[in-house]
Amino acid sequence: MYIAIEGIDTAGKSTQIEALRSLFPDALITKEPGGTTVGTEIRNMVLHGNLKSKTAELLLFLADRAEHTESVILPNMNKLIISDRSAVSGMAYASVQNLCDEPVLVMLNRLATGGTLPDTVFILKLTSEELSYRLSQKEHDVIESRGTEYLLGIQDALIASAYALGIQTVVIDATQSIDTITKEITTFIKGAL
Repeated sequence: MYIAIEGIDTAGKSTQIEALRSLFPDALITKEPGGTTVGTEIRNMVLHGNLKSKTAELLLFLADRAEHTESVILPNMNKLIISDRSAVSGMAYASVQNLCDEPVLVMLNRLATGGTLPDTVFILKLTSEELSYRLSQKEHDVIESRGTEYLLGIQDALIASAYALGIQTVVIDATQSIDTITKEITTFIKGAL
């Protein structure tokens, strides 16, 4: 089973991934972008580099997705795979920037993954108030510095993108306690295994 945890920055993805790591010790834990050596380089280029072109950013993320699918996902399909982000994020960020229309984004992401997408995606959804508070507690990377309104647009696009890609989608209220969220995800995974 291949699942992905999605959500905008500060929604609690990393916290949930760590909780799931201890609850499912035999699972393969990965992330996108950055789940491979090449992916780490691409992630650093996009988040901390000086890219001017949003199209270049999209194509770099697609390159990472192709490499990640080929070298991490496909060889481990016999295991529980838990990924921090997936094609859903890539499509959501590109759609908010109006780089191309939805059918083209679906096609590009299917091309990059060879059609291998998560079986289920869990989207951690924040309120505007909670997002503002969480952002005020940390330094911002390039994406976070684009602001609350931008990130909330991404959040809506995550949900729309998961549905457009045809992935089973579970939206979770990320303002709940960490344990409540973990229990909700864990219950679903155990029921599906």
